[in-house]
Amino acid sequence: MINKKDFEKLIAEVASYDAQRELLIKKSRDVLKLSKQLIYSLHRNNIKEAENIAKKLQKEKNDLDKLTLDHKGMDFEGSYSEALQEFAEALCYYEYIKNKKIPSNNELRVDAGAYLGGISDLTGELTRKAVLMVIAKDFKKVEEIKELVEEIHGLFLKMDLRNSNLRKKADAIKWNLKKLEDVMYDVKMRYG
Repeated sequence: MINKKDFEKLIAEVASYDAQRELLIKKSRDVLKLSKQLIYSLHRNNIKEAENIAKKLQKEKNDLDKLTLDHKGMDFEGSYSEALQEFAEALCYYEYIKNKKIPSNNELRVDAGAYLGGISDLTGELTRKAVLMVIAKDFKKVEEIKELVEEIHGLFLKMDLRNSNLRKKADAIKWNLKKLEDVMYDVKMRYG
């Protein structure tokens, strides 16, 4: 027959995991929200606000990471990996705008999947920034952004992504690069 004491331990273990998972989902939403706020403040060129949000975001991400330590498999929860991708995207965009550099996955303390997903999504934000720079007639910055997206695209081409979710994101990089090339063409045709 079934050992009831062992089974009671399993029930407690499942309940503990579920409670921790619910907390992880809530904290993941906090990271997602702050990541979006950070990107939004950067698009509005509000660097001071962005600095404050970036600090809060780092703290929330650290708190989120701690939740995965107690339960095996918690770091494979979808909400967690989604939050890490958004975090990577937002912090890479922040560092690019502020310091003209893209931090590594080790600097951000995220795994390869989260980093690559964040970098591919970053190209969409860079494309939006380039459009804003065209409006501001800062064509040099548009060219810099196009070159960065071109570099990211070239690096992704070195990977064998097959038909994964990351493959779809890599395809988005290609489309963002195409948009930027079209923007550059229009700029050259209009402004010489």
